[in-house]
Amino acid sequence: LQGARVKDRFYRILTVLSKGLGLWLFRLVAWGIASGYFFLFPSRVAVSTRFYRALFPARSGAYHLFCTWKQFHRFTHVFLDRLLPDEDYPLEIVRDGAAHLEQAIEEKGGGILLMSHLGNWELAAQMLLKLYGGVYPDMKLLLYLGRKHKEQIEGRQKQELAARGIEIVAVAPDGASPADLVDGIHFLKKGGLVSMTGDRRWWEEQRYVPVRFLGHEARLPEAPFVLSLLSGTPIYIFFAYREARRTYRLRILPPLHLKTAQRSDRQNVIRRAAQVYADHLEEMVREAPFEWFHFEPFLGRELS
Repeated sequence: LQGARVKDRFYRILTVLSKGLGLWLFRLVAWGIASGYFFLFPSRVAVSTRFYRALFPARSGAYHLFCTWKQFHRFTHVFLDRLLPDEDYPLEIVRDGAAHLEQAIEEKGGGILLMSHLGNWELAAQMLLKLYGGVYPDMKLLLYLGRKHKEQIEGRQKQELAARGIEIVAVAPDGASPADLVDGIHFLKKGGLVSMTGDRRWWEEQRYVPVRFLGHEARLPEAPFVLSLLSGTPIYIFFAYREARRTYRLRILPPLHLKTAQRSDRQNVIRRAAQVYADHLEEMVREAPFEWFHFEPFLGRELS
């Protein structure tokens, strides 16, 4: 716990100094931290190099290491873009498929924004409020997030989101309570938007759906798809990633409706929907390979 407090204090000091002395200080220190992680944490490097080996199977091991190096350093932009005040360093937001989301907000029918660890989930939530909060003052957004141990820095960021009107459900490391999911269903039926990541489970024993991803088996959380079935609301596959300096692209795909005439067909419907999500995620990873910030083991056994 003491180590987490030190990290939190360090982040606060770095933020203050960067605002006073210039962004060069933040970039220099962030570069050093990313480089340190690359050299001092071989297990994390191994996870990323395995991912890039699957993404670029024809390239050499040296190239996969280069991709990991670039990924680690690209991740520092997440913190820099979070730090910069929008009034002085405005973000340019490019939107694809915005009409799908706007229709969902206008009709107040509810919907699940199925995100991923491609890009920056926190900035995505802030962008949604910035783009639509003034136009649709009744828009309601709820984020399901994992609550890790010793996460003072992330905890503070979640408090900042809540202060901006975004409701937060932080799921404990040992699993979500039934009340957490019931709250989500009620929120959806009231016309709200629920944001969840579709590529990481909240805890090890959480129910999952096996899918094919980059020629490997990946295990996606079942919860978003079950929530869609139980609430009768569609899924909007949603990506938000950095395309250039201070430029982000939001991509919202057409609604994915999960319907089943009988209970026995639920698992087939969920599996098909999960594979649709995995296929789109693979497509996006190929388009923006260094925006992949999933640092936990994701790829399972290789499939023939």
